[in-house]
Formats: sequence, structure tokens, C-alpha cells
Amino acid sequence: MHAMQYEITLPADYDMGVIRTRVATKGHLLDAFPGLGLKAYLIRERAGGSPVNQYAPFYLWRAPEGMNAFLWGAGFQGLVDDFGRPEVQHWTGLSYEEGPAAGALPRSAVRLRRPVPGAVRPAAAVEAALEESRRTAAGPGVVATALAVDPRRWELVRFTLYEGAPPGAEGEAYEVLHLSAPEAGLLGRGRQW
Repeated sequence: MHAMQYEITLPADYDMGVIRTRVATKGHLLDAFPGLGLKAYLIRERAGGSPVNQYAPFYLWRAPEGMNAFLWGAGFQGLVDDFGRPEVQHWTGLSYEEGPAAGALPRSAVRLRRPVPGAVRPAAAVEAALEESRRTAAGPGVVATALAVDPRRWELVRFTLYEGAPPGAEGEAYEVLHLSAPEAGLLGRGRQW
């Protein structure tokens, strides 16, 4: 499993209705994309209390071939044509768990990024993060949660989808406009090694 996200930060006075319309008209195009576990079409809005207006889709790829087909294909090129080429963040998957609300349509998401301190053994940091991710997955309203790591920068990221509003969870909160999940059922459950 591979996690991927890009963030398109928009001007403070940007009409976020443009992004909502874009997702409403184009979001379904990835509903059957090969190799895609899931894509959460995420936004944050200043009007909703966010520090920025942002379009920030988050992906869980079941296979690198699917991720490559997307990045080098027409869909991503369309985004580049409309907004410029964003920095694509990428993390190696560590775990995926479904929660008590699995199968429900998520309405919100939280992304929590944490550095792995230099004084901490990487394996110990991952084990602690795996345990925390399992606890998060068992929480009320959780649809699913994924944990991944960027070993270049030694950064852990936990991404959690919620059926309703997130319960004051630490991290960046997003609204989910659409979920494409063609191969979510094929994502390995639990630890990814």
C-alpha cells in the first residue's frame, strides 16, 4: 500500500464552489480506477475555520502501477493544467484498518503528521504508531484509518475517515466531498509486512 497526497492552497477569497463543482462533475471518474484502494476528495475552507482554502485529495494505492498510471495519465495532467504542478507527497504504507462505521460514506477526515525523533529507534516509533492507529480505528464513527511513513524525512502520517464530524482529533481536519474506493476491499488489513 502507498499513501499519496497533494495540497492545492487557494487564495483566501477563492470561491470554493469551483472545487465542489469540479469534484461533483469529475469525482466519479476514479470510481473504477485500477490499483486505487481509495481516494478521498478533501477540502478545507477558511469560512469553516481552516487557516487556508485548500483542495487536498488523499489516496491509498493498492499497487504502484495504479499510482503510476494516474500520475502519468490524463487525470493528473488535467489537474496540472488547471492549477499547476503540485508537490506530491508520498508515504510507504504501514497499516490499514476499518472502523466501526466501515461501509458508511465518510463526511470528514483528519490527517496527523508526526516526525520520528532522531533519538527514537525507527521500529519502536512505528510500533507505537501502529498501536495508536489501532486504537483510533476502533473509535466511534471511524470508517477507516491508515498509517504510513516517509523514511526519507522520517515522518509518520495517520489518515482517518469519519462518518460524521471528527471527535476533536489532533491534526488537520478536512471535509470529504466524494470517496472513490474501487479496490478498498483489496487493501491489506492490519500491518503491511
